Amino acid sequence: MKFKRIFLLILDSLGVGETQDAVNFGDVGANTLGHVLEKCDLFIPNLKKIGFLDILNMSENNDVDAYYTIAKPINPGKDTLNAHYEILGIQNSVSFKTFNQGFTYDILSSIEKVTGRSVIGNKCCNDDSIIQELGERQYNYGSLIVYTSADSDIQIAAHEDSISIATLHEYCEKIREISLKLDWKIARVIARPFNGIPGKYKLINTGRRDYSIKPPKKTILDELNEKNYNVIGIGKINDLLDGQGINKMIKATNNNEALNKLSDIIDKNFTGLCITNLCDFDSLYGHIKDVDGYAKTIEELDVDIPIILNKLELDDLLIITSDHGKDPTFHEGNDHTRENLPVILYSRNFKFPKRLEQFDTLANIGAIIADNFDVESPEIGESILDELE
Repeated sequence: MKFKRIFLLILDSLGVGETQDAVNFGDVGANTLGHVLEKCDLFIPNLKKIGFLDILNMSENNDVDAYYTIAKPINPGKDTLNAHYEILGIQNSVSFKTFNQGFTYDILSSIEKVTGRSVIGNKCCNDDSIIQELGERQYNYGSLIVYTSADSDIQIAAHEDSISIATLHEYCEKIREISLKLDWKIARVIARPFNGIPGKYKLINTGRRDYSIKPPKKTILDELNEKNYNVIGIGKINDLLDGQGINKMIKATNNNEALNKLSDIIDKNFTGLCITNLCDFDSLYGHIKDVDGYAKTIEELDVDIPIILNKLELDDLLIITSDHGKDPTFHEGNDHTRENLPVILYSRNFKFPKRLEQFDTLANIGAIIADNFDVESPEIGESILDELE
């Protein structure tokens, strides 16, 4: 069965249980979806109908509307970038570094040298508390607030009246350049401008800019581009890949905006792939261990699911997956959790949806997409397109 359009929906951080190698990451016992379900008694009838809950124990259920299984990540680390590489068919040997205990002296001194500004902060923060804490000092002295989100990133924040957004972007470009030259192995440099007054500072999401690195090899997106297919990115996918392989980029700062943009795109007539990232699970709730907020976001997604499914054409395929775990109930650290990831495949044309065998790699998703559009298969991953009926 072949499809005119494929919609890939990535639920950032929604893992479904520890991997076989979780012990190597200190993540034995992690289960993002399972533990949120235990704590909050989720009401998600629409996600349940497409096999979302059956994934937790890989229980067999033939009364579902979608194929379902789990995928095991094989790329090193549990960072966002490596996971997206794997989804798109790249096996990567580089494990991007995290700096939860703070950045090293050489990194901080290099930032000061290349920007001519002093740095403050240098700690892990997953909300705007560091902006509230240091915003006034930054404004008064023109320094740069440097912090990380526990992913492989370095975030640079400044009040727009102290350092203009354009200048902050220039600084981040310079930091990105020197980070690659000195091989810091940081996946992203992120500009985080803010405004407001003491005690009421607010990040300017429209001024955020992520400086990633281009994939080390061609992805299936490049193959699709070469065959003149549409490749549409909604949310942060364009930033993650440094624009490579995306020929239409649509910004979205939260889940609600991303889902609205996705709904609009489904109404358009095109042939190819649309990738949408839903980041709120991770950025708003996972890292700050807000279990109730995480549960609420899953239930909000459940409300949107029938809207999306009902809009799909008969020759459309929807794939739902995730990139890593972030169990909000798990240990003291703020980093991601090494977990298996959900894979849901839905089409209105499917006659016999059921449980599939487990995927040995997330790259099977990329292989399915490549197989569907008859482009060169990725270096890893196997397509099961012929099994869908």
